[in-house]
Amino acid sequence: MAWGVWGQARGGPLGALTLTALAEGIQANQGQTPSRSALGRQPGHGLEPELEPKSAAAIPATGCEAPEGPCQDPQSSQEEGALADLAVYTAACLEEAGFVGTNATALALSSAPEARGEPLEAQVYALVSGLLAQVPSLAEGRPRRAALRVLSALAREHAREVVRALLRSSLPPDRAAAELWPSLSRNQCVNGQVLVQLLWALKDQAGRELEALAATRALGEMLAVSGCVGATRGFYPHLLLLLVTQLHQLARGVRAPGSPKVWGPSQRGPPHSHASCTVEALKALLTGDGGRMVVTCMEQAGGWRRLVGAHTHLEGVLLLASAMVAHADHHLRGLFANLLPQLRSPDDTQRLTAMAFFAGLLQSRPTARLLREEVILERLRAWQGDPEPTVRWLGLLGLGHLALNRGKVRHVSRLLPALLGALGEGDARLVDAALGALGRLLRQPRAPVRLLSAQLGPRLPRLLDDARDSVRASAVGLLGTLVRRGRGGLRVGLRGPLRKLVLQSLVPLLLRLQDPSRDAAESSEWTLARCDQALCWGLLEDMVTVAHYDSPEALSRICHCLVQQYPSHTPSFLSQTQGYLRSPQTPLRWAAAVLLGFLVHHTSPGRVNRDLLDSLFQDLGQLQSDPEPAVVAAAHASAQQVALLARAQARPQRPRLLRLRLFRPGLWHHSRPPRPPPVYPNSPFQPRSIIGRWGCLGPGCA
Repeated sequence: MAWGVWGQARGGPLGALTLTALAEGIQANQGQTPSRSALGRQPGHGLEPELEPKSAAAIPATGCEAPEGPCQDPQSSQEEGALADLAVYTAACLEEAGFVGTNATALALSSAPEARGEPLEAQVYALVSGLLAQVPSLAEGRPRRAALRVLSALAREHAREVVRALLRSSLPPDRAAAELWPSLSRNQCVNGQVLVQLLWALKDQAGRELEALAATRALGEMLAVSGCVGATRGFYPHLLLLLVTQLHQLARGVRAPGSPKVWGPSQRGPPHSHASCTVEALKALLTGDGGRMVVTCMEQAGGWRRLVGAHTHLEGVLLLASAMVAHADHHLRGLFANLLPQLRSPDDTQRLTAMAFFAGLLQSRPTARLLREEVILERLRAWQGDPEPTVRWLGLLGLGHLALNRGKVRHVSRLLPALLGALGEGDARLVDAALGALGRLLRQPRAPVRLLSAQLGPRLPRLLDDARDSVRASAVGLLGTLVRRGRGGLRVGLRGPLRKLVLQSLVPLLLRLQDPSRDAAESSEWTLARCDQALCWGLLEDMVTVAHYDSPEALSRICHCLVQQYPSHTPSFLSQTQGYLRSPQTPLRWAAAVLLGFLVHHTSPGRVNRDLLDSLFQDLGQLQSDPEPAVVAAAHASAQQVALLARAQARPQRPRLLRLRLFRPGLWHHSRPPRPPPVYPNSPFQPRSIIGRWGCLGPGCA
């Protein structure tokens, strides 16, 4: 190709001269004076027939193929003349901006590179560079629209080469190139071809950040044009999955020196970083297809920030999948089909992103029906054997979402082994996911309450005291769901395993009302309310009072009810409370000392043995050296109750017949005087009322 007149033969950078100046320079070298007729007629007149360019066949072929420098072929003068004619005619058409002349120029531009028999990409790059140099000098209106029509006509015949040329001209970002992308997007005849080429360019630029950034920015500019997203029909799911995967790759990669800073959504102006450009392209893709609610849900849930985070990307993918299930289900089947091959990809970013989408899309029943239940369960169970905790976590989430589909899970026993086994994981994400999946199973119409009660009996109590806040809150919530589903059997005395589990958990639930974790405390309150409803205690008001106020009276009534209704479990209640006296959390030590004092106060002397009382007295004595004064005061008051109970046990027993006679009303209080109740100072660990948390005035406030 005759590169000299287009490129470095003039001694300047490619595209530095406008087409008109280029034509004038060529004619001056040939000893000609560019006349007005050579540049077209006055505005308002059409182009004369004699100004039509030479046909493509008349343009001589060239034998020079090296674009690095000026062409030294002997036929260069003939080639320069042909290029001069083409440049002059192009400049004339752009100046006149007539529709017929522009179309004729577009036809000449699109057919000339093929007729010359030279490297096509280099010729198209030269033509596009010339147009880019010409656009800034053109006035707004008809001249500029004419130049854009020329580019669209060129892209219709050579979409791949035009896209590559524009991407090369977009590094660094060029205002003229940025203006041409939306113009291509508005042309319904070429926007689909250009989008496909950008899609393939984005895939081919893996590992080359600057080139991928240019393709992503161009994609976002095109998709932002109204109506352009319709051109993605047929490859919309593929494009969406590619953009989300690219965010995962960017989140894991190391930012190169000199690359733009990270863009925050609160900042105004166009985004600058690669990740922010990808997010904007993804938003434009969703919004243009009627998924505005998906974008809104992601913003409200913080999904976009999670997508660009290295450790939170998969959480963002799950949020995006949930939002699409709720508000953009028309693309779920195509997305599901596109991600299946990537589940076995050797690339971690592609595989994990596809896994997160797979687990999230199982919330959609129509999508889950695309595969047989056996295939889905086999895949999810296989993930449980993966050494990577993230893969096991995604598998558990998938099992939980699958449990929501009533028609899919016909045999709960196939899910339980994996879910119950995950309760012993060291990663809190896995335990939370397993507890959430079990909760979804319990919400099914015919949930296996008895089976789950028996299986959770040895596992759930230790999770109520787990050191991880989220695990404690989830475990307490699962217990509440279990009680709510089995309340019918509990009222009539059935549900033996569930009843045993509830009685075993009462002390932890009462103490967790003082949990430093707000989620765990609120979850304990909700679960105790479910227990009160199922077992007909009539203590709902007292439990709410204890949860939000420092009320020893309400706590005393609760302990009295428990001791009177479950006398055989009183030693167990005392032993469980004793274990919390050694808790590293100061509020729990104080709550355990207070609860222990009221339980002992309402316990009959014959219900506990002397060894247990001695052990309680010893542990309460050790709290006398606690660094918190409130704990010391509570331990002292409770130790007095233990001493009073031990003294009552030491009294000689009356004969059985005499005890039966004294049991009549009005006589019992003469035989055994009541022990005085414990008195505790106000709690320093909890507000007097939940109203105070919102800054409102409480009792006694002016």
